[in-house]
Amino acid sequence: MSQDDNTMTGHAPQGPFALTGPVEKPEPRQVPLRGDLAHIGLAGKHFVPHYAVPQPRSVLPGGAPLYADPDDTSHELCVLLEGDSFEVLDVTREWAWGCLSLHGPVGYIRLDRLETPGG
Repeated sequence: MSQDDNTMTGHAPQGPFALTGPVEKPEPRQVPLRGDLAHIGLAGKHFVPHYAVPQPRSVLPGGAPLYADPDDTSHELCVLLEGDSFEVLDVTREWAWGCLSLHGPVGYIRLDRLETPGG
């Protein structure tokens, strides 16, 4: 469609991020993406209200399980080892949501199992 065709039909050019219809939702445990928040590395690929710059925090001695949900009884995705870097994207009272990398895994870890910021 030419520029003249767009003018005649009343449609403006859409630009690089056109809303062209539904897209396949990525696997939630492999991509740091929720309905309200995503890793800044996904900007331009997925549309959400907020993007977060990850805050790397080290896992404390003794390691820590990474859970599917912020609940000790939820599915354990893996166990992080002492010194592993976890990219924190969101924090609630007792839990941090984040990932090991932009490519996952993604889940929840207890805040008391991560070093404190600047610590």
